[in-house]
Amino acid sequence: MPRRNKEHKQRRNEWYRAWLLCAPAVLVLILVTAYPILYAIWLSFFQYDLRFPDQRIFIGLDNYLSILTSAVWWQALSNTLILTVSSVTLELMLAFPLALIMYHTLLWRHAVRAATLLPYVITTVVAAFAWKFAFDPTTGFINALLGMEQAWLTQRWSSFLVIILTEIWKTTPFMALMLLAGLTLVPNELIRAARVDGANAWQRFIKITVPMVKPAILVAVLFRTLDAFRIFDTVFVLTSGAQDTETVSMVGYNTLIVSLNLGLGSAVSVLIFISMLVISVLFIKGFNIRNL
Repeated sequence: MPRRNKEHKQRRNEWYRAWLLCAPAVLVLILVTAYPILYAIWLSFFQYDLRFPDQRIFIGLDNYLSILTSAVWWQALSNTLILTVSSVTLELMLAFPLALIMYHTLLWRHAVRAATLLPYVITTVVAAFAWKFAFDPTTGFINALLGMEQAWLTQRWSSFLVIILTEIWKTTPFMALMLLAGLTLVPNELIRAARVDGANAWQRFIKITVPMVKPAILVAVLFRTLDAFRIFDTVFVLTSGAQDTETVSMVGYNTLIVSLNLGLGSAVSVLIFISMLVISVLFIKGFNIRNL
């Protein structure tokens, strides 16, 4: 019993020490982000059009009710979930072998890693324009390569395909980099011991590598899910929300920036923030990330 109390006290001290080390960064983040978030929440309770700044009226939760009863919001949320789930799933499937290649490469290791990570360092808008020109029916090379005459960005599902491919090409290197960091933590002694015990490459991968890299996988998936959920620039460049490809971030942009409706646009922003908060909580609770 005393030993258990001692371990509990030691774990609690480590927890306090971790919080103390993180405290400065947390305080800075709070100072930088708290005011914009609180101001957006405050604005969301008003009917406030920037074209008529003197006609600000408190309306309570009416902005939220208006959004949550709007077919535009639910269509955009559906589109966002489709893009998020599809892109993150495919990125994970591609990132793992890519991370393994970078990890096991012996010759020209730095060159291979630099070439692999090159798409990620390209600005998203530039990458989106490159893919838009590639799929253009008159100037692009995709139709010629596939022997097709397809106007990819004029139909809903083909537009989704181009958006997802653009996201995969752009951000798979990020996930591969996260998984590569996890692979470096796998003890070589375990791999050698499993090889001596007769485990083949697949068994070593499933029984040793994947469990050891699980924390990196979950963190990478969480970060990419949050990033994909707020997708804006790729969709804006490729379709501008046409063909029913509008996402929740585009709804916020059109409401807040284009229509200058600060009250309704702030409510959209708050709902996006709450959605991302829910995703984070589900990941942390559902996969027990804190105890990994």
